[in-house]
Amino acid sequence: MLYKLVTSMSRARKGNILLGMDLLWVVVALAGAQALARNGSVSIGELWATSWYLVMFLPLSAGVIHFLGLHRIKLNAYGMGDIVNTMTLAALLCAVGVLVNLTFGFTPQIPNATLVSFSLLFSVLSICGRILLRRIVLRIYSGGRERKRVLIYGAGQTGQQLAAALQTDDEFEVACFVDDNIALHKLTVSGQRVHDPKDIGMLVRRIGIDRIVLAMPSADQAVRVKLAKKLANLGCEVLALPSFADMVLRGEEATRIAPVELTSLLGRDALEADLPAASHAYQDQRILVTGAGGSIGSELCRQLLECHPSELVLLEHCEFALYKTMRELEGVPGNTRLVPVLGSVTQPDVVRATLNANNIDVVFHAAAYKHVNIVESNCFEGARNNVFGTRIVAEESIRAGVNRFILVSTDKAVRPTSMMGCTKRMAELVVQDLATRSQTTKLSMVRFGNVLGSSGSVIPLFEEQIRNGGPVTVTDPEVTRFFMTVSEAVRLVLLAGSFSRGGDVFVLDMGKPVSILSVAQKMIMAAGYSLRDENNPNGDVAILFTGLKPGEKMHEELLIGTDMLTTPHPKILRAQEHYWSELEMANAVQDLRRSIDTRDSDLLRATMRRWVEAPESDPQTLTVVGEG
Repeated sequence: MLYKLVTSMSRARKGNILLGMDLLWVVVALAGAQALARNGSVSIGELWATSWYLVMFLPLSAGVIHFLGLHRIKLNAYGMGDIVNTMTLAALLCAVGVLVNLTFGFTPQIPNATLVSFSLLFSVLSICGRILLRRIVLRIYSGGRERKRVLIYGAGQTGQQLAAALQTDDEFEVACFVDDNIALHKLTVSGQRVHDPKDIGMLVRRIGIDRIVLAMPSADQAVRVKLAKKLANLGCEVLALPSFADMVLRGEEATRIAPVELTSLLGRDALEADLPAASHAYQDQRILVTGAGGSIGSELCRQLLECHPSELVLLEHCEFALYKTMRELEGVPGNTRLVPVLGSVTQPDVVRATLNANNIDVVFHAAAYKHVNIVESNCFEGARNNVFGTRIVAEESIRAGVNRFILVSTDKAVRPTSMMGCTKRMAELVVQDLATRSQTTKLSMVRFGNVLGSSGSVIPLFEEQIRNGGPVTVTDPEVTRFFMTVSEAVRLVLLAGSFSRGGDVFVLDMGKPVSILSVAQKMIMAAGYSLRDENNPNGDVAILFTGLKPGEKMHEELLIGTDMLTTPHPKILRAQEHYWSELEMANAVQDLRRSIDTRDSDLLRATMRRWVEAPESDPQTLTVVGEG
């Protein structure tokens, strides 16, 4: 009951309670000071006769409290600075009382010595009242929800700072310390007992430890990894904490791996500076981004806001992803109207209503199922979303009179060997086919490689494996991939959209593909570990070769053919590729629809082999491609 009352109370109401408490202490302190001065022999009449001091003290106290913000301070953040402000208020009241005594001849007067006592008594009551109220509130919070118990390994400065920070946390509480220093054993640090590390197992079972934090930043990383792996067998989550100074100065997090600079993994110079902004093409436009909660979609939205469109519509089927992206974008200053739409690209009515209601000018279609292994085992939904979702959005864009439609594609669509790649290639063919028949909407595609740090990419996987002490899994020592940063990918999409003439396939000149093995080696070294292999059997982290999974390729490609055309930017190329006739596309879509409706996996794969992986006999070339 009390927990619900406290947590549901508004900030304004809490502030009024603290203000009322301080004003009450003014009255109590004034009466108490007079009682102390007369050894307790003070009557109600005498107190009432001097109550005219309260006519000055109460409004003055309320004004100073508002000015200093004492009523707006959270109880669990009440610190030394706030104590000084409280004492400043008390001294000010005393000074005003003494000044009135010396200036005016009001009677009866409270002696100056009693006013000093009043000031000291008010300070004690206000400060102790806040501290007592904080303890009561923390007890209510701890009783209203179960707090996770934390064991801190290391009773040094970092451990003590962590314990102090957790004293006012309503989710975690410090249970005890352990430390290798024998001199600290059985001592009390920050209110908690320090134990021997050999007692950790007993402490976990007896106290019920949920998390162990290694607060020993000066220890070697290899030592911390071995210790963490040993403690992991206790069934607790184990984290390593850098010093608080490191977190402030270098932004380090509570983890065992140092951040790696993503651009160092590209095998080339980053191209953000070489890819100019395209704000002129999207200023004052009404823009729709599908898959707006994904890695590419959310970055698209962030960069589009810098172009100052009049309206940005975010279509996303995952509620949490949409909420997270909207929450971030709402903090960006500007006059762009943000419209969140919860729905799937496979719902024609949702797509149609969204386009028409917002009178969209430009569509960026980034919604797709992109993880090779997931789509491989969920091929029907992968085809439904990637192929028919693209077809629905593109067709509805044409019907709505959208000016430009840009499909975000992938290098896995080039001579695909996976179901995901096949669905993305089929989506490209759908867009190319519609581009030949669209009179108003310019449809184009952007194809790029792996995006560093995006969800499901190899970088987060390697980071997790290194944090856990390895091994880092690489499919094959010879496997290579094209890599680009998310900023490069989005800048490419925006620029390509401004270059579009209809039916184009744009690619970024990404240099040579990067060895995945070299990426793993760089990340291990960047984390401060040594590579464990035949030449260094005592190293920290090993690399394990697992072999290619179904659908994975040894080397990715960006181009199907060899014909390339230039664009206004030297780093962006336009591919001149083949497309199928309208009749062939209709047959392919019909076969694909039948395989999904009947959930016939053999028919689905046969359809993909026939239409996507088939040799390009009698191909045609888009006449709208190229600059002549």
